[in-house]
Amino acid sequence: MQLPSIRLSNSKLPKSLDMPSIPLEPPTAEMPVFPTVVIPPSNLKAPKGVEMEEAPSEKEETETQTGQPSLSIPVIKIDLPLPTAEVVATATYAAVAAVATTTLATPFFNKIKKQVQKFLQKKVDKWKENQKKKKKARNQTS
Repeated sequence: MQLPSIRLSNSKLPKSLDMPSIPLEPPTAEMPVFPTVVIPPSNLKAPKGVEMEEAPSEKEETETQTGQPSLSIPVIKIDLPLPTAEVVATATYAAVAAVATTTLATPFFNKIKKQVQKFLQKKVDKWKENQKKKKKARNQTS
């Protein structure tokens, strides 16, 4: 069995264009450098003959100065103020009271709303009926 073939003419193809190559440099970036954090071991003791002074921590200093507790983040050196217990308790009580009131009052107000809507709808229907009667009476007299 012979495979089909295609015969192309013997015409010459044009020469390819001479394109200059574009030099590509690899990208560069500056890597962030973070300060090293040294954490001393928990069993660190002073050598013999040296008395250790207990320095007050920064957290205790800020707490005694402002009276408000704060969270000290050592790596980025930020003191994050925390709410006092009284503020947290008050906010909690207010949130619970708001949710409870809404939950209990919603069915009550829905019932009142339905009754008011029915009452008003009856009044509107009666008014419309009276308007129709008046219109019929006018048309009959004319």
